[in-house]
Formats: sequence, structure tokens, C-alpha cells
Amino acid sequence: MAGPIRSLVPLADVRDMLASIAFYEKLGFSVSNSVTAEGEQVPNWCWLTSEKAGLMLATRSDPACGGRQGVLFYTYCDDIETTHALFAERGIAVSDINRPFYNPGGEFEICDPDGYVIWVAQI
Repeated sequence: MAGPIRSLVPLADVRDMLASIAFYEKLGFSVSNSVTAEGEQVPNWCWLTSEKAGLMLATRSDPACGGRQGVLFYTYCDDIETTHALFAERGIAVSDINRPFYNPGGEFEICDPDGYVIWVAQI
């Protein structure tokens, strides 16, 4: 019998929902669902998806951990060099591609507008 948990989707607190949505759109995500409070113009919550990946964002005036957040997101791509170049072209600050012993396919780091660390890896 499978466990009772069938999926896990991170929920990240963000200060500026529109800036966060724009950032994640550069990574290939799109808004699948959102909730906007009555009388507001900007969503307070949204669900972003990209193929099998999902991420929820919720507006918060101050981040839970300040500075670098207490969680990082590890993502996977098919071609590390192409993905690295694409993100750089889109104006995303990318680290150098590293090829540590545990991941010869390579990986690099980016950060979102709220300081969440996103590792992009090819395995």
C-alpha cells in the first residue's frame, strides 16, 4: 500500500508577489491558480507549475527566516549548459556550473527575489 502522502508542494512566503511571479516565469513556470483578496489587485496566493514541478507562493511582509531562507529548492534540467545560458539571457544571476563528485552532470545556483536558493542540476 502506498503511503498516505501523494505529493509535496513547497509554499514560499514572498514580499512582492508580482516580482516573484515574474522571476519564476523566467524559469519556465506559469500561474495555474491564484487567489486575490476582495478589493485587492494583486494575488495573495498563487500556484505555479512547470511540467511536473509545483510551487505555491503566499504574500508575507517579512520573510520567515530573513536574508537567505531556511530552505532551498533543488530542481532538475535535461541540459545544464543550455539551461544556464538561457537563464543568464533572461537576466537571472547564475553561479558558475560546478561538477562535484556526486553530480558529474553539473549544477549551478540562483536566488529568487526573496533569497530562496534554487539549485539547478543535470543528473
